[in-house]
Amino acid sequence: MKVENKHTKIIAAATKVFAKKGFFTARISDIAKEAKVADGTIYLYFNNKYDILLSVFEEEVGKIVESTEKLLRLEDDPRRQLEIFCSQHLHSMKKNRYLAEVLQIELRQPYKLIKEYRDTTFSKYTGIIAEIIRNGQRLGLFRTELHPDLAKRCIFGALDELSRVWNASLETNYTVEEITNQVLAIFLIGIEVTRSSEEG
Repeated sequence: MKVENKHTKIIAAATKVFAKKGFFTARISDIAKEAKVADGTIYLYFNNKYDILLSVFEEEVGKIVESTEKLLRLEDDPRRQLEIFCSQHLHSMKKNRYLAEVLQIELRQPYKLIKEYRDTTFSKYTGIIAEIIRNGQRLGLFRTELHPDLAKRCIFGALDELSRVWNASLETNYTVEEITNQVLAIFLIGIEVTRSSEEG
């Protein structure tokens, strides 16, 4: 098995184990068993369990950021960009429901390394939403009294919650497109400039 494949396999296994057992309960041996490698093999790629969790965040979320930014560069309309962000995030979470669970639970924990990641790297991901809103404000499409950093939390919070319950409630009856349209319908009513507000 190639080095890259082992690394990828361990990341996928760790994501599943962390989602099912939780970070503190999970053991290195659980990850090794899921990845079908020896316990010692884990330490050839990672220093400890915290290192594995951080790598799960950096690598898996990194893939989403890269694909999302690539699509956003092809679109100028902030409304369409917001749709792309929502759709990309939901598609990614549906494709990897274990990642959705780990993000929902472990990203909120107060471990120092995770807090630093959340406040720096992950904030850049959610910051994409804020920048889309700022751009919409500059173009006169979104209301200028909105605070982009508060709006991004509202929008991402909705996506995060929908991702969490994807495999556990009625949301599973809806497609990514339907959920994306619902989220946009709710938020665009609140952030778009309307004719009456322009006149006022």
